[in-house]
Amino acid sequence: MQIVVATHNAKKRAEIAAILGQLAIDILPEAQTKFVEVIEDGDSFAANARKKSEAFMRANGLPALADDSGLCVDALDGAPGIYSARFAGSEGDDAANNRKLLQELAGKEPRTAHFTCALHLAFPEHQAPIAVEGRVAGEILHAPCGHTGFGYDPLFFCPELGKAFAEATAEEKATVSHRGRALRALVAQLQSNNSGAKI
Repeated sequence: MQIVVATHNAKKRAEIAAILGQLAIDILPEAQTKFVEVIEDGDSFAANARKKSEAFMRANGLPALADDSGLCVDALDGAPGIYSARFAGSEGDDAANNRKLLQELAGKEPRTAHFTCALHLAFPEHQAPIAVEGRVAGEILHAPCGHTGFGYDPLFFCPELGKAFAEATAEEKATVSHRGRALRALVAQLQSNNSGAKI
């Protein structure tokens, strides 16, 4: 099965490919994917993922996988949530987003938080779509740690790993991350649906 992945984010594509690469699934290279501009105006991660996957499926005529994910901080009433990538105003400015998060959390407790990842795989014709979610709980550090990963990884301490996501290897992170869990749930759905994908 060949699919398109609805993202320009190279690190996110790598995380997806690392897990789906275990299956007989051919991810179309970014250079061969027809990209479309999708306004992420849904009221949830799942709604945004569905909108992106359906748009990419129609544009490319192939099954399309979209991810919408973000950080939800309890002391900020769930913010930045669906606005995680543009929390500081500019899309994908990780450093600015991290600075704003620390500013917003100054003097606030608790610092508990969770990452959520919603995946939506849309198929052409009549095959039912697959929608799954993954979540990982942790807490926000007072200063960045580590140099791997992306997004809020330097500030997200994961108790299951005993370190910040940005201190973990890609393989370590994938074992517990929201995206890793969502992708494994997607794999299970694909196999149970007899889609032809085999490990």
